[in-house]
Amino acid sequence: MAKYKRILLKLSGESLMGEKQYGIDEKRLAEYATQIKEIHELGVEIGIVIGGGNIFRGLSGANKGFDRVKGDQMGMLATVINSLALSSALGSIGAKSRVLTAIRMEPIGEFYSKWKAIECMGNNEIVILSAGTGNPFFTTDTGSSLRGIEIEADVMLKGTRVDGIYTADPEKDKNATKFSEITYDEIYNLGLKVMDLTATTMCKENNLPIVVFDMDTPGNLKKVIQGEAIGTLVHN
Repeated sequence: MAKYKRILLKLSGESLMGEKQYGIDEKRLAEYATQIKEIHELGVEIGIVIGGGNIFRGLSGANKGFDRVKGDQMGMLATVINSLALSSALGSIGAKSRVLTAIRMEPIGEFYSKWKAIECMGNNEIVILSAGTGNPFFTTDTGSSLRGIEIEADVMLKGTRVDGIYTADPEKDKNATKFSEITYDEIYNLGLKVMDLTATTMCKENNLPIVVFDMDTPGNLKKVIQGEAIGTLVHN
């Protein structure tokens, strides 16, 4: 049985690189598609937001001389590329999906609206929400928070390379300890970098819980959906 009826799944663009240094690892993409189809078959309605850091990151581009607005727009287009790739991977294993974009770019994707997204999910389609918020100066974390609130998701599932939130970066600090759950206020007070502050504040103010978990281990997404205590739960 699924614990959640409707979710917003946030995927990292960097995770899509898998073993590669850049771009999309087809093996990792196929693993993600399989995990997503698995929970969709449980009757879960799914909205997905993917980052674009495996292709281009606007903020790092700005640090190298790009105009920040144009850099962020390039980053938005990178998320569309990843969204099309995931949609293709889902289609290849028989899962119906729809790409909606925050910026008009038909026929690549349909223009996003809350009602279009909810209608598609009600028609048994996995909805991939691309191009961030459509505005510069906002990250895909903020985009996923906004979309999760808009589509009235029960939870945001943030798939990362690590298995939850730690007191410090576990890849750098061997003494870092993991939280099984944590409040938004504790994240602020401890200065933990779970998501950017705008995204975290939106989830806090709209009472959208987050589960941070390791998406790169096949089967973990289904475990989260079925309520197993993996990852870290963030709540008010």
